[in-house]
Amino acid sequence: MHNIRKGDEVIVLSGRDRSRRGTVLRRIDADHVLVEGINMVKKHARGNPMTGEPGGIIDKTMPIHISNVALYNPATGKGDRVGVKVVDGVKVRIFRSNGAVVGAKA
Repeated sequence: MHNIRKGDEVIVLSGRDRSRRGTVLRRIDADHVLVEGINMVKKHARGNPMTGEPGGIIDKTMPIHISNVALYNPATGKGDRVGVKVVDGVKVRIFRSNGAVVGAKA
């Protein structure tokens, strides 16, 4: 069970985007995630007239290492570590600070 999944709200712990929040768009591999609006870079793209793609300088979201993000805990307003607990025979993720289930509506 992965600690951080697609759709989770995370907060950046280090780097130029420190303390910014975003939603995980997808996991690139076991160690990298793509977070919406985080780690934006400018890439020079060649246009393709066959498909109608324009060329120029585009803004692109680049992957960030999973160790530089933490799951955002709305109860505390900070990033939090994640644990796994069995509740009613089902494994669920919990926040380490207060033991609340991740994604549960308060």
